[in-house]
Amino acid sequence: MNMTNSQKLSSIHVQSINLWSHVGVLPKERLLGQPFLLDFIIWIDLESAALEDDLSKTADYSLAVKSIQQLSLDINCLTIEHFSELILEKLEALYGVVPIEIFLKKCNPPIDGFSGSVSIKRSRNIPLL
Repeated sequence: MNMTNSQKLSSIHVQSINLWSHVGVLPKERLLGQPFLLDFIIWIDLESAALEDDLSKTADYSLAVKSIQQLSLDINCLTIEHFSELILEKLEALYGVVPIEIFLKKCNPPIDGFSGSVSIKRSRNIPLL
């Protein structure tokens, strides 16, 4: 799906995709894996799908969920930044060059004395206002 008219863009938000991936600086993170949460937003023209109730005129977000779940199982890398890059590439491969935003959360980073999470937010093709 290509962005044709920014005046007619709507967005699809997919939230809280549970992922398990082998991402981290420590060898045990890449060996054992750990949980991540992913939210993403894609902006596309949903007007025809909304008016006509036509599935072929919208983005099938289930394809993205399944594809990213598989990616998370296959990947083994050092940084959440690289993981996020591969997610953005996967979304662009599915939906084309449309505005995309992701929020990727490493749920339990192994940092002594730290019980929080670490997140990264990235976007592509977001028009400047």
